[in-house]
Amino acid sequence: MAIKVGVIGLGMMGCTHLDVYAKLEGVEVAAVADKNPKRLSGEEKAVGNVEGQAQGGFDFASVKKYEDGMELIADESIDLVDICLVTPLHLEYAKAAFAAGKHVLVEKPLARTLEDARAIVAASETAKGLSMPAMCMRFWPEWSWLKDAVAQNTYGKVLSAHFSRLASHPGGPFYSDGKACGGALLDLHIHDSDFVQYCFGVPDAVMSRGYSKISGEPDHVMTQYLYEDGPMVSAEGGWSLSDGYGFTMRYVVNFEKATAMFDIGGEPTLKLIQDGKSEAVKVRGAMGYEIEIEYMVDCIKQGKKPETVTLASAAESVRLVEAENKSIATGNVVTL
Repeated sequence: MAIKVGVIGLGMMGCTHLDVYAKLEGVEVAAVADKNPKRLSGEEKAVGNVEGQAQGGFDFASVKKYEDGMELIADESIDLVDICLVTPLHLEYAKAAFAAGKHVLVEKPLARTLEDARAIVAASETAKGLSMPAMCMRFWPEWSWLKDAVAQNTYGKVLSAHFSRLASHPGGPFYSDGKACGGALLDLHIHDSDFVQYCFGVPDAVMSRGYSKISGEPDHVMTQYLYEDGPMVSAEGGWSLSDGYGFTMRYVVNFEKATAMFDIGGEPTLKLIQDGKSEAVKVRGAMGYEIEIEYMVDCIKQGKKPETVTLASAAESVRLVEAENKSIATGNVVTL
């Protein structure tokens, strides 16, 4: 029997998720929910800022449609609730989905605040269904390759690592309202903060600098993640670049025996430089969104709790970002 999915929120990520579900075997999108009737009908389609997002090929004609996401959660036919709503609503809808006994996938960031993130984790502990946050970088092929290389000490220990995620502002009222979205610090840069702690553990402290240009919250941030006995690690993220800049996502990681370079716009996207030679690294040709959803579906089919990313680890990433925000505000190093 197919796993029946209901997607709440038909913005960029909701539509991206619909594209993925439509390609999977043993999965059926049975319902969608959005307060915008034009999105429900498919007349109005969201646009992504990364090639491959929100392709718009999903057929809305054959699914149930709800303007109220709570009605979708109450639908007894739905097995998996996929929450792609604006960040401040994650807690309310996740708790309702847990209480209804559903499996739950929650888009990133897990919540607007650490308090809300921890409340989601607490509510999940007595839930009947499985749950997972959609931290897609942990599944992105070139990034999961990096995680494995670090964990397995394939090229020796890491000496330094730098991550960069820069973009023009995506526009729209949500991303322009820092109180709602948390600025680029929470909505964009958290991908790299999460991956840093995934690879190297929670840092001892952070030192961050940043500024607001659009939202009222940090729209551009540069952070050093300080490890007493670890590598030199930094990340830069922001969506304050001029219109027309587009979107870039990169990393450079220097191991004892090699240097790895990733550039989403590069050809190849991932290169390994060692012994005076640069070679392309072959990985699966898929986006993190596809693999994370495949993983969640497989966990449901096998009845096993997700391990690659958990609600608790996603809450830790919110904690890390809030420490960065405090460092920006005070100009001081903030310990964790």
